[in-house]
Amino acid sequence: MNKPFGNDVPELAAYVTRVYEPEDDILLEIRERSAQEGLPDIQVAAMDARHLEILVRACAARRAVEIGTLGGYAGVSILRGMGRDGSLDTIEISPKHAEVARESFAKAGLAERARIHVGSAETILPHLASAAPFDFCFIDADKERYPYYLGWAGDHLRSGGVVALDNAFLFGNLVESTRSASGESATAIAAMRRVHALLAQGGRFRATVLPTGEGLAVGVKL
Repeated sequence: MNKPFGNDVPELAAYVTRVYEPEDDILLEIRERSAQEGLPDIQVAAMDARHLEILVRACAARRAVEIGTLGGYAGVSILRGMGRDGSLDTIEISPKHAEVARESFAKAGLAERARIHVGSAETILPHLASAAPFDFCFIDADKERYPYYLGWAGDHLRSGGVVALDNAFLFGNLVESTRSASGESATAIAAMRRVHALLAQGGRFRATVLPTGEGLAVGVKL
């Protein structure tokens, strides 16, 4: 291929970050405070947060669901992409992480538009179903359950709604043998491959993958 998929040139990454300035003081504070509170350093990268905001703006989303809140970094970006009447239902299994996120939304001036649900997504998502259809769904949680989360999004997004899934490359292990992969279980690899198959060939979405460092899979509901 004369134009390969993705790019790993550090100078280009530095240039894009410098020009687009994806992380402002509010997002930087969330990142730093999350680290100080002992949260794992697994929130989306700054440019990925910008991708989320732009995707939300592009589909004119007003109602969004996030599966995996962590410290609120991505959630703030999603809410920034919506108008003043936009709202986010975000799910976090860890009460400690949820408290950090609650402060993040408050400091960003978005507390009234963010509803944090503490508990497992499989328990909470059925309760959100009555509020469907949603415009946007961001999935960034336990990889083994990605197929379930994608199925839920397919059932509860409006036509033209957008789903985005972080870590689509599974930290580089997506194409590893399920028998020899290191760092990721065979279950996680199989689940992520299933998600790609459903997005690309399942008939419910028109989808692609943005070749970010983690891989951001994006689908528009048909």
